[in-house]
Amino acid sequence: VFAPGGWIVPHALRALDRGGTLALAGIYMTPVPGLDYERDLYYERTVRSVTASTRRDGEELLRLAAEIPIATETTTMPLAEANGALQALKRREVRGAAVLVP
Repeated sequence: VFAPGGWIVPHALRALDRGGTLALAGIYMTPVPGLDYERDLYYERTVRSVTASTRRDGEELLRLAAEIPIATETTTMPLAEANGALQALKRREVRGAAVLVP
């Protein structure tokens, strides 16, 4: 999470699979609201802060990402099919990110 809004943290945690890690990378963040441990943290989910990264760290990461190369996958769907898109995500039928097009 690079966003400065702490309110995003519980939502991001709920989106993680078991064993997932949420990295908080913002230099500034508003307070994180209370968490429901069963829903948000159990099942080996972790929260880590990576705010100690330097500009050089970021430049190195981008250099490595260009060498790999990282390829993102998206599936576009019409906005009118938003409910179907959510069902496809739930059934893990979408690889990468689902993008709704208005």
